[in-house]
Amino acid sequence: MFWPLLLLVQAPPMVVIDEVDTEVREAPPHGAIGMSTAFRISDAAPQPRTMEFRRRVLDVGAAIGEHPIAHDEVYYVTSGRGIVTSDGVEAELTPGMAAYLYDGAVVGIRQVGDEPLSIIIAYPVAPKPAE
Repeated sequence: MFWPLLLLVQAPPMVVIDEVDTEVREAPPHGAIGMSTAFRISDAAPQPRTMEFRRRVLDVGAAIGEHPIAHDEVYYVTSGRGIVTSDGVEAELTPGMAAYLYDGAVVGIRQVGDEPLSIIIAYPVAPKPAE
């Protein structure tokens, strides 16, 4: 039985975050196409942490421009419709759908339709440069 050994490792205390405390109105990253509301939820969790967890609501006509990623990344749609692009291949996403994007791809997502696009974005924290 290995479970009791896990009790010897001291994890940081849990952090509970209300997204309203992380809300920022801004142009989306990678091109500033339109406007959006960003919720940088994991930024409220102190280090050490190994992942980013965010929500972004893209206004009608807004987009996260295409950009290369240096890690795997997930876009999960909670409302609205979007077109995700990975290395020139496009797919429509609707609520409940996710796109798993791979390290090295050039990716982006744009809002389509009549209502804003709300997505959850998760990816690993960038490693700190060696000193």
